[in-house]
Amino acid sequence: MSGKPIPGRMTADAEGDVVVFLIGMRINSWWAVRSWVPVFTAMPRMIRELSRDRGVGMLGTRFVMGFPRHVGVIQYWESKEKLLAYASDRNGEHRPAWAAYNRRVRAGRDKVGFWHETYVVPAGSYENVYANMPAHGLGEAVGVVPVGRRGERAADRLAA
Repeated sequence: MSGKPIPGRMTADAEGDVVVFLIGMRINSWWAVRSWVPVFTAMPRMIRELSRDRGVGMLGTRFVMGFPRHVGVIQYWESKEKLLAYASDRNGEHRPAWAAYNRRVRAGRDKVGFWHETYVVPAGSYENVYANMPAHGLGEAVGVVPVGRRGERAADRLAA
């Protein structure tokens, strides 16, 4: 988290569907540094690329650690179409990183694992509250507004 706490109760200023993309890796063998370091270093390159051009569709991101073997990223996207377009862009960082990972797997180097999950959350099916916190999660990605603007209770925000 960055920034100063925002006093009071806030909620994300999101409208419409929200796309949440979770992606990560698992180090299966610490000693096989040449197998997992390329996977580990590929994600920051992609995040930098995505952060330079907001038109690509990534709204925000947060790295998460699951010690001792897991590293992951939570991403918020404008739409599934923009996420899929980035994944298949032949000129971006993703395609070469994915191809390199697949070459390692075919070569029998199971020293690193990879996973991702994509969730398209329809409008009215998500809610959040941040109390005395800096902007966080979806709120950090899209901005925050006072809870009262979207409903005082979770049930109110989910119905909106």
